[in-house]
Amino acid sequence: MRLHLAVILGFCLVGWARSQGTKYGLWTPDRAHSDSQPIQWTGGQFEFPCASTKSLFKSSGKFIPKNVIATRAQLIGDTIYLALPRYRKGVPATLVKTSVKPGTCSTTFKPYPCWDLQEEGNCKALQSVVDLVVDQNEVLWVLDTGIVNTLETPVRKCPPKVVAMSVKTGKVLKTVSLEGLTSSSSRLQYLVVDYAPDGGCFVYVSDAANRAIIVYNLQADRGFRVVLPKAVTAGCRSRDVLYIALIRRDCGSTELYFTYLSTNKLFSLKSEYLRSGVADGRILDLGKKPSRMVIIGTDNGSAIFFRNEGDAEVYRWDTNSTFAEANFKPVYRSQTCQLVTHAVPDYKRNTMRVLQSNFPDYMQNRVGCGAIQQLGLMQGCW
Repeated sequence: MRLHLAVILGFCLVGWARSQGTKYGLWTPDRAHSDSQPIQWTGGQFEFPCASTKSLFKSSGKFIPKNVIATRAQLIGDTIYLALPRYRKGVPATLVKTSVKPGTCSTTFKPYPCWDLQEEGNCKALQSVVDLVVDQNEVLWVLDTGIVNTLETPVRKCPPKVVAMSVKTGKVLKTVSLEGLTSSSSRLQYLVVDYAPDGGCFVYVSDAANRAIIVYNLQADRGFRVVLPKAVTAGCRSRDVLYIALIRRDCGSTELYFTYLSTNKLFSLKSEYLRSGVADGRILDLGKKPSRMVIIGTDNGSAIFFRNEGDAEVYRWDTNSTFAEANFKPVYRSQTCQLVTHAVPDYKRNTMRVLQSNFPDYMQNRVGCGAIQQLGLMQGCW
C-alpha cells in the first residue's frame, strides 16, 4: 500500500475582540452554539443488529455496560472514533464510532468497521484497542495489544498488531503484526504515525516494559526496536507508562517527545534519527519535569497538552519555547473533576476537544452503573 504525503495544514484557534478572558483562554460568543456543547454518557450502549442479539450478549456476559470505558478518540467531521480497551469482560466491541452532530440526544456506539472485526479470539479481528490515530490521508490506525481482561485476569488472545483502515470505505488497508518486535513482557501503550519527506509512512509504538520504541516502515514492510538509554528511566520506580508525542515543525520536520510517568525528565528525538534506528547520542534531555506529567495529546503541530497526575487541570506547552513552568499555559479544567485521557483536534469546529471520565473510579471498580464519560471543549485561543 502506497500512502502519499499530504501537506499538514496549520491548526489555529481564533479569538475575536469581543472575547471575554478567563484563566483558560478566551471564550468567544460565536462558540456558544449547540455543536460546541459537551456530550456525556455513562458506561456504553451499542447498536446491536437486533434485540435478540443484545439479549444473547447480555445473558452470556459478553455485554456488561458498566465495564465499558472510552480512553482515546479521533474526530473526523461529525464522527468520533473511540478506543474501548477490554480492561474487563463484557466489552462487545473495542473500536467504535458515534455521532457528534448538533442535536444528538444520546450516545450509541456502532462497532467499527463492523461486528465481525470485534470477535475475541479471532486473530483477524480486534482484541483490545488501546490507542488510535487518524492521519492526513484519513486513514485510521489502531493499536491492538491482543490482551483482554487486563484489570482482572489478563489473557493474551492474539499477537499484538497495528491495523490501518480507510475512514472513507471502512476497509482494512494493512495489518502490521508486532509479534516479532515484542516479547511476552511487552506493554504496548501509545501509537504515532509519521511521514518521511519522501512520502514513506512509519509507525511508532511505545513499549514501556522493554524501554523501547517500535519503529515500522510500511513501504519496506519491516520494523525494528529502538532501545532507549537507561537515563530515560533514571529514578523510575517501575517502567509504568511510556508516553510518546509527535511534534510537527513549520519546516516540515517531525520530532518525537517521550517520558515515563514516574521519571523526572522529558526527552526528545528527531524522527529522522528514529526512522534510521540511530538514536545513540542523539536523544535530547529537555530538563526536569515539575511533576508527574500525563501527556494527553497534541494539536498535530508544535503544542503538547498534558495534566499532572491526579489533577483535572490541562496545560498547553508550545515546544518552540523552553521546557519551563513559565511556558505551561492552563487551558482547561473539568467542572466535574473528571480526568482527561485524550486531547484531540476538531478541525470542523476549529478547536480542541477533550475526552474525560472518572477513570480512577473505573480502575478501582467503583463506578456503579458505569464510568461517566464526556467529550468536552477547550475554549477560545491561547
